[in-house]
Amino acid sequence: MFSEIYCVLRGKVQRVGFRDYIEGYAREHGMFGWVRNNTDGSVELVIQGTPDQLKECIEVLNQGTPLTRVESLSVDWRTPAKQFDEFKVITSYEK
Repeated sequence: MFSEIYCVLRGKVQRVGFRDYIEGYAREHGMFGWVRNNTDGSVELVIQGTPDQLKECIEVLNQGTPLTRVESLSVDWRTPAKQFDEFKVITSYEK
């Protein structure tokens, strides 16, 4: 059974390859959802997986890439309203 987390990361999280890094991680671990940059400099994502996968993912999000500096990470555990069938990087400011 899949769970879902909605996260917003702040800090040095844009222009450091973070979205591509999370996309690769999610696909490698069979997780689904999306990630995007926000105009305020934050990164927002929804990711679906098992509770254990999501707990590990939160650790990965906190660590980031070698160029990333995560200053804050908000995590909201949710029941999925819909099931995603892929993980994608959203390049516009629309979901």
